[in-house]
Amino acid sequence: MKVAVSALHAAARELGLTDAETDLIVELLGREPNTVELAMLSVLWSEHCSYKHSKPLLQTLPTHGPRLLMGPGENAGAVDVGDGWTVAFKIESHNHPSAVEPFEGAATGVGGILRDIFAVGARPIAVLDSLRFGEPGSERTRYLLDRVVAGIGHYGNSIGVPTVGGEVYFEGPYEHNCLVNAMCIGLARADRMIRSAAAGPGNLLVLFGSSTGRDGIGGASVLASAEFGEGDEGKRPTVQIGDPFAEKKLMEVSLELLERDLLVALQDLGAAGLTSSVPEMASKGGVGIDIDLAKVPLREADMRPQEIMVSESQERMVAIVEPPKLERVLAVCAHWEVAASVIGEVTQTGCIRVLSGEELLADLPLDVLVDGCPIYELTAAKPSQPLYSSPPRQLDSTDPNSILLALLASPNIADRRYLYEQYDSIVQSRTVRRPASADAAVLVLPNGRAIATATDCNGRRVAADPYRGTLESVLECAANLACVGAEPLGLTNNLNFGNPEKPHIAWQLTESVRALGDACRAMEIPVVGGNVSLYNESAEGPIYPTPVIGLVGELLSEPSRAACIAFAHEGDAVAVVGAFEPSLAASELAKLRGEPLPDELPEVDVGAACVALAMVRAAVRTGAVHSAHDIAEGGFAVALAECCLAAGLGATVETELSETKLFGEGPGGFIVSGPADQIPGRIVGTVGGERLRIAAAIDIPLDRLGEAHSALAALFD
Repeated sequence: MKVAVSALHAAARELGLTDAETDLIVELLGREPNTVELAMLSVLWSEHCSYKHSKPLLQTLPTHGPRLLMGPGENAGAVDVGDGWTVAFKIESHNHPSAVEPFEGAATGVGGILRDIFAVGARPIAVLDSLRFGEPGSERTRYLLDRVVAGIGHYGNSIGVPTVGGEVYFEGPYEHNCLVNAMCIGLARADRMIRSAAAGPGNLLVLFGSSTGRDGIGGASVLASAEFGEGDEGKRPTVQIGDPFAEKKLMEVSLELLERDLLVALQDLGAAGLTSSVPEMASKGGVGIDIDLAKVPLREADMRPQEIMVSESQERMVAIVEPPKLERVLAVCAHWEVAASVIGEVTQTGCIRVLSGEELLADLPLDVLVDGCPIYELTAAKPSQPLYSSPPRQLDSTDPNSILLALLASPNIADRRYLYEQYDSIVQSRTVRRPASADAAVLVLPNGRAIATATDCNGRRVAADPYRGTLESVLECAANLACVGAEPLGLTNNLNFGNPEKPHIAWQLTESVRALGDACRAMEIPVVGGNVSLYNESAEGPIYPTPVIGLVGELLSEPSRAACIAFAHEGDAVAVVGAFEPSLAASELAKLRGEPLPDELPEVDVGAACVALAMVRAAVRTGAVHSAHDIAEGGFAVALAECCLAAGLGATVETELSETKLFGEGPGGFIVSGPADQIPGRIVGTVGGERLRIAAAIDIPLDRLGEAHSALAALFD
């Protein structure tokens, strides 16, 4: 039944629904939705909540593995790390909110990913952040970076969770649409983990944590599911306000309730608040739920029902509780001075009913609200002309010494100490390898074992070739783990792309997900979950496609053997491991020279790269190498300089190298050091002295290298 309802269409458009979607809602319900129902439908049918453009692609990813305990569909994925312990992890974005209000957007992004972790019963033990901004010469970039880093540090430092790693890139296409992706890792006993499916008609719906206000309203449907345009500064009220001290209490309450076995199900209130959390719990459990808004604690007394339902106020959780356990649940909450209220009940109706006392405000079947959103088939087409303009030319020299100094000073390579020293990386006393000391963070577990974690993605290379660029991102992240001796257990991803309704963006997304699946199958890594962030573009165009990869791996040797980047001993041999075949295509040097993006990248030999990963991993685990570092941005010469600078030790390399061999980029290459009779690979030089010498091409003292490498701090001083 298709009904022409222009007033309804107008209201629905304001909430982000298309006319066709509005007509489908009327058809499925057999009537027009009322104001509260329309607000609920608009958020659950938004891209942010329904994944209506990406779900078919995500279903192609490998999601099974021998160590996998929780996969996609839960608040976070989890893998078995032995002796009854599990590690839960996930990555999510808070891009548009951070562009509107960078401090609170970034802070609440951290708060949201922390709740995803303790919502499955795991205690957060580490955070990583993956950030993208415009070029640092921009006043806007400097402002956004400063406030985003401050927001991340404020929330993580205050709650006592270390920020142990991450990455930041500066590229023109992120100028008007920065990316703020946060990954969290948690630790749990396997028998104390919990899922989010509601169960047991007659069981109670308990809301606990902060009171509900107007902050965050429209965040999922309007702010996060549409292109970012001029005037969006006016959307500042849709950004949530976070309180890390309230979250600390919320976390402790949640974990204690689970330790005492008092909950049937647990869910955090993130995007769309009650509207997303409660229906999703009911849908997963095949039940219905009644909600009484008169029992929801409010911080603003005049809130309308639809505002209460879609509010994204932070630091809130909902749980399903059996009636006999209610008093004990409320007592635990009272002990922690966390407000808790019974706001509803599990039913057998298969519907979400919203009431205010006896007044029925909304009555929506879950097969419409949660499952009824149409899934769109992408129309993908490779663009016939370049999507991105060439960067400004910054380097004319062909002298290898000048090129190396320019690369070390470039924003995407320069020392990040200025940024990561604003984060507490050692709180909780688990951190074995701090940021920048090694290619991956290393954390010790209670059973004496250790895990490693890293994030990675070079958006410029993905923009040049979405398939091969994504393959490289997965391999690069795995290489980071290999350098500390870790083998991947599971992968989480954050797919940041432009408007998928445009064929060229659909092509980028399709090719990238295809590569992600191929890489994970080749390396036998399950995808445990993740996040999709679309519509990341402005009037100036889309961002670079940025499929951020997050990996968690296991160390099988002593944590102390995890190799650092820094050369360790004068006289050690330096070797190159892997069939490294670099190219200047889409490299950092090509960017400095103002070259346009190529149409494609060289073919990636995944098999050869996996062989190199295994060699480095084994050498680190046996203690055969004293240092290990993968070759990434800036190529061989930059990686070598980074090893020298981290140690305060020079090196002499005798191999003759062309410009491409010195500065070209590509996957599969490592620089290791150690005893000449033990290290793998091809020996090319020796550690020692106070200069970096590479044959007749490069000869630079360490202090000059260090001066160039500190350029980023000077830009933001």
